[in-house]
Amino acid sequence: MTDLVVVSLEAWDEVWRRNQHLVSRLLDGDPALRVLFVEPPADPLHDLASRRRPSRPFGPRAAGYDGRLLRVRPLKALPRRLDRRADQRLARTVHRAAGKAGMRRPLLWLNDPRAADLARATGWPTLYDLTDDWLAADRPGAELDRIRRGEEWLLRNAAAVVACSEELVRRKASARVGIDLIPNAVDVAAYRVPRPRPSDLPAVAAVYVGTLHRDRLDLDVCVATARLVAGRGSVVLVGPDALEPSDAARLRAAGVLLLGPRRREDVVAYLQHADVLLVPHVVSPFTDSLDPIKLYEYAAVGRPVVATPVAGFRDAADPRVRLAEASAFPSAVASLMPATSRFPDGAEGDAPDWDDRAAAMRAVIDRMPPR
Repeated sequence: MTDLVVVSLEAWDEVWRRNQHLVSRLLDGDPALRVLFVEPPADPLHDLASRRRPSRPFGPRAAGYDGRLLRVRPLKALPRRLDRRADQRLARTVHRAAGKAGMRRPLLWLNDPRAADLARATGWPTLYDLTDDWLAADRPGAELDRIRRGEEWLLRNAAAVVACSEELVRRKASARVGIDLIPNAVDVAAYRVPRPRPSDLPAVAAVYVGTLHRDRLDLDVCVATARLVAGRGSVVLVGPDALEPSDAARLRAAGVLLLGPRRREDVVAYLQHADVLLVPHVVSPFTDSLDPIKLYEYAAVGRPVVATPVAGFRDAADPRVRLAEASAFPSAVASLMPATSRFPDGAEGDAPDWDDRAAAMRAVIDRMPPR
């Protein structure tokens, strides 16, 4: 393996997710490997409509590992309802970017089933990494149709299919035999280093770390919890904010502190110094498909956890995890809030490491057909 094109659902930034952890370790372990990391396309019209600063597209640019990691961000100039060939244009952009990087027949790694056009157009041997069941998400009908068509094609034609949860394997088994299970993990070594308390963390804090999105976050639970613990502590949400402005305003009005994204090194400190860790997730077919990375991050710091009965946490064999239905969640958090914060005395919980997951992914890639 020397060239790999990774089409990701997230940018390569300071907030690391599954792709970054796995790709970084593959690069560390193979000095001949080059990776073209394809970020979600710049979508200036959608950004303006969402009152966000428009992102800019860019061609292949070095992003580390002595030039072996390249990033590219395509442009989606118009909504798909106005440009029915938008996906084909994006596929051509990625194909050209790979050519500019000298990648003639790389392996292709997809998280987004909507990128199946790229696999079809290029014929590159493809790995489909299932991280979410997007068919169970709340999406417009036209988008669900695109996701369904892309996923059906990938499950039939990809050289290898990997899933992060047993539930995803079960759901897709009728369409694909031989899906490899590679769950998520945590950078164990990073979580073993005590970090200074973040200056913007309140004196007593119940902390959630993750992307803020209605697909996962139960806003009613967050609001009720913040109101119940007011005067004793604060509910703090750390992570990229993908909420509608009205939803974010509602949380702030209830006293929830939204800190935004933090670098992966700094996230450890927020988790280590949390008095309670929160999983106020909606329980739905979509969240039941997940293998939450925070399950492993929370375990690694050894703090008390209150979670709704969602996948991963409801089966966790960890005495520090307390499950609570939405109605009982606020009182469960309040019962664990201390009078004064203290540094954790159990910050060495057991958790699987990303090194092991990367080795499993490498084994899958090595079994793929030659380029």
